[in-house]
Amino acid sequence: MANPANPLQEESGEPQRERRPRVLKGGAIITGIQNSEVGCTLRNQHEGGAELKIPLEARVPDQFLLYVPLDGIAYRCEVRWRRNDRIGVQFTGTEPKPKLHYG
Repeated sequence: MANPANPLQEESGEPQRERRPRVLKGGAIITGIQNSEVGCTLRNQHEGGAELKIPLEARVPDQFLLYVPLDGIAYRCEVRWRRNDRIGVQFTGTEPKPKLHYG
């Protein structure tokens, strides 16, 4: 049955996907292996996570620290999905700016 307020939207019984505001921010994935970093771009971000664009050849572990200089925060992340040069992450906490990061 269609929603009277929005006749094009059908009720599917499935929860709606959380709205994810688009952003274009630089970030650094800190893997913890000798504090190595992988540069990335945040494509969208919300309170609970983000979508990251990474180099195709990058090896990113399932859990890592994501430092976003524009935010001045490091997010502890857990990978939820991977597709080509994109990964979706869930934020599991925050930390102050890493001491070894120049940004």
